[in-house]
Amino acid sequence: MIKVITQAASESRAAKAIWGAFQSGRPLTYIRTVEEQRVARVLREVALGLFASPVPIWTWSLTEGLRRDNEAAETGTQAPRQALDFIAAHNGAAIFHLKDFHEPLRESPEVRRRLRDVYENCLDQRKFVVVTSPVAFIPEEIERSVVFLELRPPDRVELVEVLREEARGSVTEAALDQIAGALLGLTLDEARFALRRALAANGLPGVDFLRLLLEEKRLLVGRSGVIEYIAEVAAIADIGGLEELKKWLLERRELFRMRDNLTNEIVPKGLLLMGIPGCGKSLAIKAIASAFEIPLYRIDMVEIFSGRHGKPEGAFVEACRLLEDMAPAVLWFDEIESGLSTTDSGGEQGRIFAFFLTWMQEKAHGLFVAATANRIDLLPAEMIRKGRFDEVFFVDLPREDERIETFKIHLIRRGVDVAGFDLGKLTQFTVGWAGAEIEQCVVSALTKARLAGRPVSEEDLIRVAVKMVPLSRTMNEQINHIRAWAFERAVRASLRAD
Repeated sequence: MIKVITQAASESRAAKAIWGAFQSGRPLTYIRTVEEQRVARVLREVALGLFASPVPIWTWSLTEGLRRDNEAAETGTQAPRQALDFIAAHNGAAIFHLKDFHEPLRESPEVRRRLRDVYENCLDQRKFVVVTSPVAFIPEEIERSVVFLELRPPDRVELVEVLREEARGSVTEAALDQIAGALLGLTLDEARFALRRALAANGLPGVDFLRLLLEEKRLLVGRSGVIEYIAEVAAIADIGGLEELKKWLLERRELFRMRDNLTNEIVPKGLLLMGIPGCGKSLAIKAIASAFEIPLYRIDMVEIFSGRHGKPEGAFVEACRLLEDMAPAVLWFDEIESGLSTTDSGGEQGRIFAFFLTWMQEKAHGLFVAATANRIDLLPAEMIRKGRFDEVFFVDLPREDERIETFKIHLIRRGVDVAGFDLGKLTQFTVGWAGAEIEQCVVSALTKARLAGRPVSEEDLIRVAVKMVPLSRTMNEQINHIRAWAFERAVRASLRAD
């Protein structure tokens, strides 16, 4: 008989899903997955908790036929119809795992009819048939009789268990939990290989160890073609000014770390940075990943709409789902106004936008969405209203003290001792400058000094500065328009302006 039991909190997401299907008494389950060995592992776990006594688990493949556990295959069960006949004739409780059975179902009306017979035969007989396949194909004749599950990548519970077996006591439980968190989104095999490579190269968990683990994730998202893993992140100290934004991030960092113990509406879900080009929006996004101590990924909307990865709508949905599986992470949408809009509300871009709005409300709370925008007037009201993002910040041209701080940051980053510099002299020459223009001024001054064979000086910086024409001068009307639009629609990333 089937035991009526309460699931343990330590059970994996996959085990809970399959357990629920079996507990309902449904004899046919179709699981879309490429991880056949993982399904076999979960089936053994479920069988131990579901039945009062151990039951056999039979596995079928077209190449080997039906075999029980590790025994030899049953004679005469290699053909799909023969396998179904064996299941129908089997007495007693059992679980039957049919690998890649979508092809026989697609090609043979006889197999489809026999599977319907098996459904009747197994109903309330403690016999369960599980079909696994990397593609979803359920014939119309049986679609109302089948429980369909899409097996997402393993959760932390599954990963910790497998990694514990792989580490064989060489890694502490606390480190295993940290490693599992870093490997979320990978298959069990990919997680094994990542751990083996990191142990072989480094030996013990640490900064370099986790970096090697994340390399496996970079390879995974690279295969998607539409997601980029951003390895180079920045510290909050690398941002000149934007004190209000920094304060907000440090406060939300603590909430994000406590996300497993908070309700969804309290856990930070994301922010939108809008403002003038070159004023540090992209750098701030990279600093979020560093502050939250989680990986940073960027969705390439150009690739989404290129058609090289299937229909854009499907590619975008799959990318979002993949990143949910890899949470915790920061997801970056760069210049979101050009990739997501309502200009084509009846077409594919409009449907992608509608999906994005709903997804922002329902996504996994370990995924923090960070978006940047320059053409803020193109953003629809649905995008910027409260509830989509936790906050909408406006990044303006830097104030005088922020410009000085930005000069210091760029000089120190390039190994320049600024103790003897009077950077205040530069403020009169850099009114209306963006952060990117300050960086270019530093680079140009260093280049000239290096060519002259001497250290860079504040005079080098001044000589470059007086010749530069800032964006705020060449695009004065556009910048004033951006400021006017954002005045009552966003929170200033800096407390005040010049």
